[in-house]
Order: sequence, then C-alpha cells, then structure tokens
Amino acid sequence: MEINFMENELIRRDIVVGSRRISNYWWATVIFLGGLSFLLAGISSYFQFDILPFIHPKDILFFPQGLVMSFYGLLGLIFSTYLWLTIFWNVGGGFNEFNKQDGIVRIFRWGFPGKNRKIDLQYAVSDIECIRVELKEGINPRRTIYMRVKGKRDIPLTRVGQPMTLEEIETQAAELAKFLQIELSFGNLD
Repeated sequence: MEINFMENELIRRDIVVGSRRISNYWWATVIFLGGLSFLLAGISSYFQFDILPFIHPKDILFFPQGLVMSFYGLLGLIFSTYLWLTIFWNVGGGFNEFNKQDGIVRIFRWGFPGKNRKIDLQYAVSDIECIRVELKEGINPRRTIYMRVKGKRDIPLTRVGQPMTLEEIETQAAELAKFLQIELSFGNLD
C-alpha cells in the first residue's frame, strides 16, 4: 500500500512499500516450512529413522522418492532464503518526493546489495511534461502511474506487484497532477 502525506502545501511524499508486504512474509514462511518438511522426509527415508514424529517417511524408499523429496526440500529452502533476503533488504521500497519549494522531484528505491543498492533519481519539476496512467486489463493486469520527463523515458511511480483498484489509481494520479499543476493523460506505452 502506498501512503501519501504532505509535509506542507509545497512538499508531497508518497511512501512506496517494497517487498515488506504481508503476502511475502506469508509465502516465505510457507515455503520455508514446506521445504524443511520435504528435506527432513528425504533424510528420514535415507536413514530409515522418523525425524518427523507425525509422518513416517522411513516407509518411503530413498531411491527415487526420498531423493526427489530431498531435492524439492533444498529448492524450497533456497527459494525461501531468497524471499527472506528480499524482505530483509526491503527491495523495491522507497519514496517519491515532489518538492515545489526547491523545484525537485526525487524518486528513491532500495535495490539488491551492491554498488547500485540505492536508486536515487532527481529531476527538475519544470522538466516534467505530464503524469500518465496506463491501464491494461486481462490475465496480467497492469495499472501504473508514470511520470513523463522531457528527453527521458517514462518513470514508473507506483509499486510493483498487486495492482491498485481503478479508483485508487485515478485518485492518486489526479491528486499528483493537480499538486504539480501539470497535465494528466491516460494511455498505453508508446
């Protein structure tokens, strides 16, 4: 969820929630528990000993079922580790700051560790041509607010992941265009 707040009538800051969403915590936990269970079941079938008291995997042959369960368990643990790390690093989190007082728009996001961990873009308010809303329906719907900057590509301002409702995206785009006193347009990518 994006949280909008104005420090005063000249500064607007939109907080963008990255990977620290409830759904990511849920899936990281479920995948970790599933992967751990599969791995312990595979190990139990190899040693012919019940590591998990509520399941009796010693009755499972190690080759091929136990081996496959161990493989799936390792994959689950690796994937859950990846999810927990993205949550820990808050990948995709940040803010959009529109400062009419200083005449600067600042887009800040956290990325993966490395030399480009901080993504910090700054533009002059006078260089912003319009706020554009893209609506794409279907199997993979996309509802995104873009900021069009002179001589640059369109810059997405909304979060990645769960699409916002039509009412939310229209309201947010209209408020932003009104705040910056620029044009609001609807359309697809060029």
